[in-house]
Amino acid sequence: MEKLTFYALSAPEKLDRIGAYLSERLSRDVARHRYGYVCIAMEALDQLLMACHCQSINLFVESFLKMVRKLLESDKPSLQILGTNSFVKFANIEEDTPSYHRSYDFFVSRFSEMCHSSFEDPDIRTKIRMAGIKGLQGVVRKTVNDELQANIWDPQHMDKIVPSLLFNLQSGERTESRSPSPLQASEKEKESPVELTERCFRELLGRAAYGNIKNAVTPVLMHLDNHSLWEGKTFAVRCFKIIMYSIQSQHSHLVIQQLLGHLDANSKNSATVRAGIVEVLLEAAAIAASGSVGPTVLEVFNTLLRQLSLSVDYELTGSYDGSTNIGTKIIKAHEERQLQEAVIRTIGSFANTLPTYQRSEVMLFIMSKIPVPGVHLSLQSTGSGPEGTRMIQVMLLKSLVEVTAGFQTTNMLTALPSSFLEPLLSFSLTEDPEIRLLVLQILLSLIDRHDNRPKFSNISISDISMLKLKVDKCSRQDNLFMKKHGQQLYRHIYLGCKEQSSGRQHYETLFALLGLLSVELANEEVVVDLIRLALALQDLALSTDEGLPVYNRCAVHALSAAYLNLICQLTTVPAFCQHIHEVIEVRQKEAPYLLPEDIFVDKPKLPSSLEKVEGDVLFLQSKITEVLGGSGYNTDRLATPYVPQFTDEDRLSKRKSIGETISLQVEVESRNSPEKEERTPAEEITFETLKNAIVDSVGMEEQERERRRKVVEKFQKAPFEEIAAHCGARATLLQSKLNQIFEITIRPPPSPSGTISSGYGQNQSNRSVPIYEMKFPDLCVY
Repeated sequence: MEKLTFYALSAPEKLDRIGAYLSERLSRDVARHRYGYVCIAMEALDQLLMACHCQSINLFVESFLKMVRKLLESDKPSLQILGTNSFVKFANIEEDTPSYHRSYDFFVSRFSEMCHSSFEDPDIRTKIRMAGIKGLQGVVRKTVNDELQANIWDPQHMDKIVPSLLFNLQSGERTESRSPSPLQASEKEKESPVELTERCFRELLGRAAYGNIKNAVTPVLMHLDNHSLWEGKTFAVRCFKIIMYSIQSQHSHLVIQQLLGHLDANSKNSATVRAGIVEVLLEAAAIAASGSVGPTVLEVFNTLLRQLSLSVDYELTGSYDGSTNIGTKIIKAHEERQLQEAVIRTIGSFANTLPTYQRSEVMLFIMSKIPVPGVHLSLQSTGSGPEGTRMIQVMLLKSLVEVTAGFQTTNMLTALPSSFLEPLLSFSLTEDPEIRLLVLQILLSLIDRHDNRPKFSNISISDISMLKLKVDKCSRQDNLFMKKHGQQLYRHIYLGCKEQSSGRQHYETLFALLGLLSVELANEEVVVDLIRLALALQDLALSTDEGLPVYNRCAVHALSAAYLNLICQLTTVPAFCQHIHEVIEVRQKEAPYLLPEDIFVDKPKLPSSLEKVEGDVLFLQSKITEVLGGSGYNTDRLATPYVPQFTDEDRLSKRKSIGETISLQVEVESRNSPEKEERTPAEEITFETLKNAIVDSVGMEEQERERRRKVVEKFQKAPFEEIAAHCGARATLLQSKLNQIFEITIRPPPSPSGTISSGYGQNQSNRSVPIYEMKFPDLCVY
């Protein structure tokens, strides 16, 4: 061997002859089953290959690969493994000259086949499969960096390589579950096929460039589809974790885009499959956080929202194509529900990876998608009618709750633009209690910037020092925000308390909202307004006109008491605190049902009626005004009771649809906006005017018809001269109007000399002076 090596090195041109001879011997020995000679020939080829790193190695490689191919084609496992090991040694050699004429197609196919080997003896089967994986790794190493090689990233190769690797990853999972005891494991310290496969898969993905990611991921999606592996989730999630961690981070958004595309393609598939894909997206998004969601942020959310909408449709119509054929699959509502929850979680997880400004955009985007009956139907569900619309509203608001969770912003004005806040608040006026609750939760997430929200989770009369609130000084932007939107917020809190369908959760959330407003956004003016609002709530609970049930009235009393107790400790005015505490003590003795501890429990003790609520159990506006006036608060403002600005919106007090609310609110907001105050107020629309409009319209139609008939008759019967004169009169009228307009617009240009004698000015006033007739003084002419 040494002599042969020395000879080959000193006369490299002889290498290809040596290779050809060895190759011929080996073919003969394989055919005659002389396996000892086969091993010797292979050993010789290996050693020559290792030794001769010279230009002419290319020719020798040809005969070497022919030999390896011969071994792989044989049906003896030992020969296949021998051939593979030689190939792996060759793959690790760095060649300095590119080869133009080598083809690795056979090797890709053969190694993939070995990966799927189903030999009876499990040990040999494992060895063959591991050889196959190593072979594939060798092919990838050999071809991936060589520009002139057959492109390994072509779908035809990837469709063989990737499924082979996934097959081994997956079969490894099955055997791991019934793995041997730790003792046996330690004896078999050698690498298991699963670990080897994973390493090979990671190496393959790590080498993938921007343009190749798609070809590498598509076979993975196909494999998971074909073997219905989405439903179990775990394997699919594991695959994509490997993918996300192995590829270069700047490419991660490509994988997410492919997953989204796949989700769209499977939109008619069963809910468990879609939920599996969404679950994988959820994990992938968490990993891709560093590489961001890529350039198409809104596209991601658009796809997810579309899936939500489809899922609601399927759940309500009970079939995937809107028709109820016998052939359609039965849809399980609980599976669709799980899918919807998974999509909502995924939306939240994507949003958490975004910077603040993009999050605001996403909030606006989702808001624009919420269907409003009669206004815009971008995600309007087709076959499911109002119930579908309601469910989509609920789902999208739940997504908003997820998106806004943990949302931190320094500037409230930019985070909550009017275009977002106004539609959101109008949803808080619907009759549906679930929708109202979701809106309040979204508001809480947005206003809470110091994690004070959990401290307001239950309403009680407590000492504020126990709550350990974090209070910051109110910034200029916050003051501007409250100036602009404060009244709207108060109004919606007031109207929220007035709703008969409000339950314990609603009041607890409203209390948290009031509490957060006073901790996060309160300057002196806001505090005054909030105290007025609390007192107005007390009056609301006292009045019998609203027809509120006893529980709701007690709850509003309790809410008002708890809030005044909180705000009096925040203002730290001793006399104010004293008055509040006195009233609370009287209530504890005489009317415990007006305090939160008795009302916001599972079984509230309610009185039969609320007739005798008066005197000392009430907070007095006059008393509060007096004590706060002493501390420099604005007494005039405090003394005026808070009355929500009743707008056209509330005349439809029983709003059935959000549509009416929004369209009216837009009108109201535009009317209340300060820039347009000088416009004449629009005519009030009352029940009477509407009734008259309906009645009058019939008479109006009659008159209109009569007028048209006369015009037609006139043109049919009148003599030509009369018609001509009639038209001529209109033409002359138009002409005179035009003349007037031209006279107004064409004024004499200012005289260059600067001064105009009055006589000159009057003569000229009807006629514009053309530039060329103007007399310029010499100094002006250049």
